[in-house]
Amino acid sequence: MYNENLFTLPCHKKNREAIIGGLLLEYPFLTRETIGESLCSRPLDMLTIGNHENCILLAGGFHGMEWITTLLLLKFIDRVCSSIITSKSCYGVILSPMLNRRGLAVVPCVNPDGAEIQINGADSAGVYKELVQKASSGNTESWQANARGVDINHNFDAGWEKLHQLEADSGITSPSPTRFGGEYPESEPESRALASLCRAGRFDHVLAFHSQGEEIYYGYGSSIDIKTQKQAQALSRVSGYSLSEPEGLASGGGFKDWFCQSMKKPGFTVEVGKGKNPLPITELESIYNKIEEMLTLSILL
Repeated sequence: MYNENLFTLPCHKKNREAIIGGLLLEYPFLTRETIGESLCSRPLDMLTIGNHENCILLAGGFHGMEWITTLLLLKFIDRVCSSIITSKSCYGVILSPMLNRRGLAVVPCVNPDGAEIQINGADSAGVYKELVQKASSGNTESWQANARGVDINHNFDAGWEKLHQLEADSGITSPSPTRFGGEYPESEPESRALASLCRAGRFDHVLAFHSQGEEIYYGYGSSIDIKTQKQAQALSRVSGYSLSEPEGLASGGGFKDWFCQSMKKPGFTVEVGKGKNPLPITELESIYNKIEEMLTLSILL
């Protein structure tokens, strides 16, 4: 296990880069590419193991308060890489030959500006400092959006217009700490980068990680194929997480919704842990232990 002490700290930019840098040094077969930049020019990293052209994608850190999902995914990368180095199995499976056929790609932090703002305050927003201060009324502890006050997981083109109307009905019509979907789908560089990555057609299925609730959402729309349903049931079975359907402002506009609709492939949203966001860093280990088998299974589905 690579430097466990780094997994006991909040996932701000410095800590995240220290973990990623250490993993790259420890495991030379792990690759890193930048798929884009945030509004504040922070890199959007993707780490890949195995086959780069045929992969599954795990993505986390969509929301500022949910930075624990980034640490969970980085911890899983460490676990997978370690198993390859030692030739040890993960839940009875030797992953190396599997990953040569279908690789694992991870975007650990889709919204690095949001995480930075939530942890370190409005000063982290650079030229967007005043906007963040105004939208948050000076308190960024509950900040979920990007530096422009747009909720990245409301900014994808899947039921966006209906969701935008629900936002307006709830009084959310301008930059906000959460749930403002922007002026139009993919208005933000973070959502554009992730959508562009997926349009290249490299991914068989995707899992998007959020917190909290110990729930799994799957598919999108009224028609969900049998394959997606069986995959969701398998993920639920090994994790103990319940299968649920989002409602109201939690429905539509999300990355998983867009991927299912646009790519015509399976997508899942996993709400890790239980409690109040941001989930305490002291719960990282217990949350990880509960979902590690599910993460491993996601490669094999």
